[in-house]
Amino acid sequence: MSDPQIQLCLVLHNHQPIGNFDGVFEDAYQDSYLPFLDVFEKFVDLSISLHTSGPLMQWLQTNHPDYLNRIAQLVEAGRIEIIGGAFYEPILPMIPRRDRVGQITRFTKWLNERVCSSVNGMWMPERVWESCLAESLADSNIQYTVLDDYHFRRAGLKNEQLTGYYIVEEEGKTVRVFPGSEHLRYLIPFAEPEETIDYCRMLAAQCPDSVVVFGDDGEKFGTWPNTKEHVYQNGWLERFFQALTDNREWLKTTTLQHAVTTTPPRGKIYLPDASYREMTEWSMPVERQVEFDDLVHQLEHDSRWEQIQSFLGGGYWRNFKVKYPESNQMYARMMYVSRLLEKAASQGCSQQVLDAAEDHLFQGQCNCSYWHGAFGGIYLPHLRNAVYQHLLAAESLLERSMGRAETWVEATTDDYDFDGCTEVRLANEKLVTWISPIEGGQIYGLDVRGVNHNLGATIQRRPELYHAKVLEGENQNENEAASIHDLVVFKQANLDEKLQYDSQPRNSLIDHFWDDDVDVDSMQESRAAERGDFATGAYTATIRRNSDRIQILTSREGNAWGIPLTLKKGITLNAGENALEIAYFIEGLPQDRELHFGVEWNFAGLPDAQHDRFFSDAKGEKLGDLGSILSLEDSRAIYLTDQWLGLEIGLESDQVGGIFAYPVRTVSQSESGFELVHQSVCVQPHWKIKGDVNGCWACRIHLKLNAGVTSVNQNDSQATMTL
Repeated sequence: MSDPQIQLCLVLHNHQPIGNFDGVFEDAYQDSYLPFLDVFEKFVDLSISLHTSGPLMQWLQTNHPDYLNRIAQLVEAGRIEIIGGAFYEPILPMIPRRDRVGQITRFTKWLNERVCSSVNGMWMPERVWESCLAESLADSNIQYTVLDDYHFRRAGLKNEQLTGYYIVEEEGKTVRVFPGSEHLRYLIPFAEPEETIDYCRMLAAQCPDSVVVFGDDGEKFGTWPNTKEHVYQNGWLERFFQALTDNREWLKTTTLQHAVTTTPPRGKIYLPDASYREMTEWSMPVERQVEFDDLVHQLEHDSRWEQIQSFLGGGYWRNFKVKYPESNQMYARMMYVSRLLEKAASQGCSQQVLDAAEDHLFQGQCNCSYWHGAFGGIYLPHLRNAVYQHLLAAESLLERSMGRAETWVEATTDDYDFDGCTEVRLANEKLVTWISPIEGGQIYGLDVRGVNHNLGATIQRRPELYHAKVLEGENQNENEAASIHDLVVFKQANLDEKLQYDSQPRNSLIDHFWDDDVDVDSMQESRAAERGDFATGAYTATIRRNSDRIQILTSREGNAWGIPLTLKKGITLNAGENALEIAYFIEGLPQDRELHFGVEWNFAGLPDAQHDRFFSDAKGEKLGDLGSILSLEDSRAIYLTDQWLGLEIGLESDQVGGIFAYPVRTVSQSESGFELVHQSVCVQPHWKIKGDVNGCWACRIHLKLNAGVTSVNQNDSQATMTL
């Protein structure tokens, strides 16, 4: 008697994010995409569904068009089904509905013109699902997609129901959704091929004539640690494809399109808002992650674990914007640009400008830097920088098209970051400064339009669940292929000594009062005790305007060492200037003692250990690269130069004092292991101040941003980092 029949859909998702380095694209191509295709072509009885993201498709078209030609031939032969998606891989619930449909339909059109004649299915970025997406997919002419079976278990289905596909509905519009097998995600390619065959045989016996789906990253076939040797050099993929071929009489590899057209739906279902299981755990606050992790370890050996696990749920993807306020800032900026685009369209701006701005906006929606889990994500500065680069480019295009004068300056107020409080946007044609009066009167965004760079795209050093493994300090699975969820590999030594945490976000214009003996080491290691309540306290704000000059005046009545003080700071921007003037005025100071006062600045996107990125003093003397630790005395100025970016930052004061400067680095996890990542440069002018006869002290700081410094070849000094 023959074995029961079953269809296996192998769905590969190949992706590289906006902002990743060209060398990373090339390595992934040589290690994963190309060798996989070389092996697959030889097994003529096999078929797969393939999703390649828009950024990667564009790169392949430029750098390896022959690869796309081979894919097109396999599509024509019926062996590969091209799966579409949102062009630049946004998390779809994160972006407006208008942008969802725009991203999906634009990518479908691109694929139809270059690779295949029709696209019917799509890859759901990070499998983040909310009910409203069914309508967006249907309106984009998408018939089906793949989520994880975790979504279906959360909806109450049992394991034996996790084959085939289901109908989901929203506003009367329907789409078909396949549950992708989490068990297969861990078997392929890490277990021997026979284990996958045995698992499929078991499913065929339980649910004959059904469909089982494997959907996961193509990078696990060569790019993930140790997988190139395992998958290709040791022949795992050859053996896997041979095993599928040998069992093709009962185990048929097929495409999602074929499965939809040859099998009926298993029923209708409404899925909860969710993503894949691991993502739900990463999105939780660290304290709750620890509790959840401990609970799992306590229960996973219980005989009832499979039953218990089906009722466990983690967090919710959108809360990454709470866990990482820096993610929310990117999201808020993206929403600002999306609304600006809509406004420009309503005013009849040229279609050419709208199309160019929309493409920049869509690139700025690429999901990878908006969250963090086993991949570098938000901790990778080049990905954050790329998001802002495209958002700023779109913003400038739209503003120019909407009739701005050649030079201008304005201040507007709104709840720009959706926290229920009012922020201030102070802007001219060269700079945009985002100010939060409620949070210390801090600058949380500083956009230099000339280079489309947000110097405020920093990140706070904060605890992560995996830091416990860093403290243990032992490599595991170092030389064997294993899931990235199980790997413990250290890319650098002594990372446990580098773990440091910040008590507040790494913004700028932060007002500190310190003990007299505070030094740069205690600053860098976050050991310095705050002696005032101004750093994050609420300030009032008023706006003073004239035609070519605007000042944001903030004020707070607080204390330092219990001494009542009033601190006022004015932030002034002139039309046509690449500079901010900061005026400080402190009242209530004692005349018989000095207080140690500092103003903290954090500048993002300025890498360390590069010869063309350096500090210098007022005389132009170099003080070291931007990873240097400096403690200057009797100084009025310091300059930071990034010749690759084409930017010089000058901090100049009219009061002589000290200057602390040091790099801010995080111990972060990526798919290749734990690493130390340079995030930003902290510069803090500081003074020993005491009151004059009226108990007052005043100071002016000029922040000068020269976006025209000589640039070197931008390919010379890029460090290699992977996502």
